[in-house]
Amino acid sequence: MMKIFIVFATVLAVAFYFFYNSNQTSPAAVTTVGGQLEKLAPLPSEVKESSGIEAAAKQGHYITHNDANNKPYLYEIDEKGHLVQTYKLKIPNVDWEDLTSDDKGNLYISDTGNNDNKRKELAVYKVNAENMQQVQPIRFTYEDQPAKTSKKDKLDFDCEALFWHDNYLYLITKDRNKKGIARVYRLPDKPGNYKAQKVGTIKMTDLVTGAAISPDASAVALLSEEKVHLYQNVSSVDKFYEGKPKEIKLSGAGQTEGIMFKDDNTLILTSEGGNLYRYSL
Repeated sequence: MMKIFIVFATVLAVAFYFFYNSNQTSPAAVTTVGGQLEKLAPLPSEVKESSGIEAAAKQGHYITHNDANNKPYLYEIDEKGHLVQTYKLKIPNVDWEDLTSDDKGNLYISDTGNNDNKRKELAVYKVNAENMQQVQPIRFTYEDQPAKTSKKDKLDFDCEALFWHDNYLYLITKDRNKKGIARVYRLPDKPGNYKAQKVGTIKMTDLVTGAAISPDASAVALLSEEKVHLYQNVSSVDKFYEGKPKEIKLSGAGQTEGIMFKDDNTLILTSEGGNLYRYSL
């Protein structure tokens, strides 16, 4: 009888082990079109409204930030969602919307949110990644923005998307007028006062909430809510939008706001009030 009991208990233990482990999902996976979106971790409580994401100096660490009505802080996090360090900048956060970096170790904070279209002078802050208190403003207006706003163009000049390439910053507007058009502008990456040059338009009905370019500059990704618009085989960054994008659905990811390329084949994303994700192309 004792032998039978021992065998029975062993079978139960083995069955429980396999059942328990088969139900563990770390990281969590969300089914998408063309691949799998991995939930790496929840964002720390300090990052309530993540609006941009960029690589930090340390491998596997990222810099993110909150948008309007929040403190002008940059947050360094790791892939487990732990807050590693907070950088308290002495600049305004009117409406920080995106984050990018160049090949010299500088970060660029896009203070370009313009929900009511009342802002005429906008800014991108160039930050030395080795000395976060070393900040240089790049101030600008849009070359085609009217001096007086009309009802027709009331919501045309809101921007939540930024990426850097070859000494220029590229900004993509959020078409909140529902005209089905997003504008692409270009700025020098040096401190000063500029008119942002309009280089083209994109026909799309989704609202652009973030942008990124791959390290080899062959792909540009535009982010909207639960969707990536991926432009591949880009030969000219100035005209990346002329190709037809591949649409990647991120079902269940929430209000996706931040995007970056970890490498040429991997995206890192954040959702507002949500999580840190990884997507393998």
